[in-house]
Amino acid sequence: MPWNYGDILDAVAAAARPDAPAFIHEDRKITWGEARGRMNNLARAFKKRGASPGDKVAFYLRNGVEYTEATGACFLGRYVHVNVNYRYKPEEVLYILDNSDAEVLIYASEFRDAVVEIKDKLLKVKTFVEVSEDGNIAEFAENYEALAEEGDGSSLGIKRSPEDMLFIYTGGTTGMPKGVMWECGELCQLWHNRVLRTLGVKFESIPQFAALSLAAGQGPVTLAACPLMHGTGFISAITTMLSGGSVVTVDNHHFDPHAIWDAVQKYKVQGIAIVGDPFAKPLLDALEESPGRYDLSSMLTMSSSGAMWSVEVKRGLLKHIPQLTMTDSFASTEAMGMGASVMTKDGEVQTAAFMPLENAIVIDENDKPIPPGAGKAGVVALGGPLPRGYYKDPEKTARTFRTIGNRRYSIPGDFARVEADGSLTLLGRGSNCINTAGEKVYPEEVEEVLKKHPAIEDALVLGVPDPKWGQAVTGVVKLAQGAEFDEANIREHVRAHLAGYKTPKRVIAANGVNLRAPNGKADYKSASEYARRELGLAG
Repeated sequence: MPWNYGDILDAVAAAARPDAPAFIHEDRKITWGEARGRMNNLARAFKKRGASPGDKVAFYLRNGVEYTEATGACFLGRYVHVNVNYRYKPEEVLYILDNSDAEVLIYASEFRDAVVEIKDKLLKVKTFVEVSEDGNIAEFAENYEALAEEGDGSSLGIKRSPEDMLFIYTGGTTGMPKGVMWECGELCQLWHNRVLRTLGVKFESIPQFAALSLAAGQGPVTLAACPLMHGTGFISAITTMLSGGSVVTVDNHHFDPHAIWDAVQKYKVQGIAIVGDPFAKPLLDALEESPGRYDLSSMLTMSSSGAMWSVEVKRGLLKHIPQLTMTDSFASTEAMGMGASVMTKDGEVQTAAFMPLENAIVIDENDKPIPPGAGKAGVVALGGPLPRGYYKDPEKTARTFRTIGNRRYSIPGDFARVEADGSLTLLGRGSNCINTAGEKVYPEEVEEVLKKHPAIEDALVLGVPDPKWGQAVTGVVKLAQGAEFDEANIREHVRAHLAGYKTPKRVIAANGVNLRAPNGKADYKSASEYARRELGLAG
């Protein structure tokens, strides 16, 4: 499928109703008529200031219209998107900008001090673009809004390639963040496969795709509840944009589930993108607090990737939104499309259970496929379409992207068991696996049981050094509001559901410690450091 995101966006923007909203944030709305011109203006402005096709544009932004709009400009101008985690400290931001060879930096005014702190070390950045609410910008920066209005908004009229790329930097579990290089053509093929699998539709050309996407007059209305700087939110948003739909975001300085439901009601949102229970549970709690408060009749889908989404929370959401189809994707930045589960009111799916998708297999330590029902855990390998690899890191690329039987696979390290019916039970990332007295314990399995305890809102499980066990299974839990901490009771709860060796030797209350990053992913590093301090262990 030799397509390019910029070509798709050109076609969709031309076909979209000019008055239909493209980007909505809070009360601000950019229509497709406006967005088409603004994205072309931004792409030209970057070129005028020295950017060439293939140059990297870094995004140091929270959710907002600028994130998706400027990403569209990158697709149109053949520039490479680079995400920056806004939680990073200045030195960590410096690493991303230097490692990615970013030549353009788009940043929000709230991060100006951090940019000033590292500016003199950013020798590769030619253009600084500041997104400012009040119009005030740093003396060394360009005003984002001025660039978006600079020019006549006409199409660029350039030839693009399916090899044009975007980067998604992922923190992983060890080492420095890695830039995963995705080509447009490979991402388009993934998209094509998904549409064919779920809807039975095969697209033959970009004009046909644009016409079908906008047949109803407007594309999908999707709200990215998770940060756009995270792969789940980003892919959801750009898929909506490239379908001629409306990307809706809300302020995400902190996660406000009521703001999400308010936006759903106000803008008739059809789908929400989340990252598992860390987002789904607060959304459910908000509905439980105020049953019937929101008109959710427009809602059709909720999709998740990147964290466990428990069946209990899905059941609760269906009580309030019975028409909902919930899609849980087993994927990573390096391997999109390992498995999926779909739950509706008419069909329940157990937590961490997925059907493998067309290019996924589970292999043993000898790279041999594990047959269904063998009762043996293995690592999931995904065949193409795949990323090119990690930017400027051939060693990590060789470790993750391997050739097995003349076929290239991505093997990011997720362990699973193949059940007799062919489904996968996800066990967790191998790098987090705990080896206790010779037994392997996968944290996600224990975390799921811990979160079923009425006193616990969230939990992470990790291994800490222990002279007797090698590693001792240890739980760090966030208590539900008003709940009292009873370690013995929590341990007995786990023991009643799992084998004794999987029961945490210690459970610690996370007093003021965040167990999750803003994107909803587990922060095992911080939890481990906290647990070791609380247990009096050396770092």
